[in-house]
Amino acid sequence: MGQPFGSYQNEIYFNGLGGILPSYPMAFAELEERASAALPPSVWSYVAGGAGDERTQRANVTAFDHWGLVPRMFVGAAQRDLSVDLFGLKLPSPVFMAPIGVLGLCAQDGHGDLATARAAARTGVPMVASTLAVDPLEEVAAEFGDTPGLFQLYTPTDRDLAASLVHRAEQAGYKAIVVTLDTWITGWRPRDLSTANFPQLRGHCLANYTTDPVFRSRLTRTPEEDPQSAVLLWTQLFGNPLTWDDLPWLRSLTDLPLIIKGISHPEDVRRAKDGGVDAVYCSNHGGRQANGGLPALDTLPSVVEAADGLPVLFDSGVRTGADIVKALALGATAVGIGRPYAYGLALGGTDGIVHVLRSLLAETDLIMAVDGYPTLADLTREALQRVV
Repeated sequence: MGQPFGSYQNEIYFNGLGGILPSYPMAFAELEERASAALPPSVWSYVAGGAGDERTQRANVTAFDHWGLVPRMFVGAAQRDLSVDLFGLKLPSPVFMAPIGVLGLCAQDGHGDLATARAAARTGVPMVASTLAVDPLEEVAAEFGDTPGLFQLYTPTDRDLAASLVHRAEQAGYKAIVVTLDTWITGWRPRDLSTANFPQLRGHCLANYTTDPVFRSRLTRTPEEDPQSAVLLWTQLFGNPLTWDDLPWLRSLTDLPLIIKGISHPEDVRRAKDGGVDAVYCSNHGGRQANGGLPALDTLPSVVEAADGLPVLFDSGVRTGADIVKALALGATAVGIGRPYAYGLALGGTDGIVHVLRSLLAETDLIMAVDGYPTLADLTREALQRVV
């Protein structure tokens, strides 16, 4: 059977016998509160904030309240198996760390991407490394250990640069390419606007560009000599409003599994599947990009149906193990964690992330034990009822 993730609570209780209390919060609300105190206000607003009045961001979270898991007894779920096969990758659990663009700045030492990669190595939970990183993708990949890593691509307008980033990811050992579709332009984010803070314009999190031979070839002076010109070039190349006509080109860039992120409509799923993608990623960017939309969880069932067996990754609003269970029951193949692990990073670096991931996995495992769902295959749509 799978790993006994629920044993993390035993570890905590036994430590308590010796007077040792957990170093990090056990509940998301306290985790969020302490992270807000630990991070500089500009970084906090960037990570915690969303689009508009953040209604969609809140709706992503509360959407999980509209579903309830039906307990099943006499199942004998003494052992659970949370392992999953994702296009040939054998993963110990269906949980992964979603890409976060300013992750590097969330760490006290300014190297959050490396700390997250080390947490992936320690937990077996894959990291989707963002294009917008403090440290180059090769250095991030070197910290993964035996845990597979995925690379998230913000597709630049320069096709040669896009190809270079993808080929670098291949050579560094990443196991899939995740193309984000909903961030070729930045959404309206009042928290960031009120502080007039956009980290990339200040030269932050651009290491994958400034170390790229194609990007550097577009400059007359090196990024080290003329950082401002590098930032200006980045603003000119960053956002590519992709169309369906671009999908064959994206597919041609790599033999790695291609995952497209930001899909919420069944027709888009069908077209993507016809275009040869290996998985779709149902997400609304955690409510960071567009306000007024549907909670991502509400679009998940129709996305899964249209995928018709194609793997469906999911994120947006996941805060607890119960949320993970519900997303899996609604058909997600794997569930992404975002802000919770970023907050753990802010509080304790790699150790903080490991605590958050182990806590989420423990709660997921224990809910499946108590409610009688020993395997992921048992978590079907019939396991849930709509809460009025």
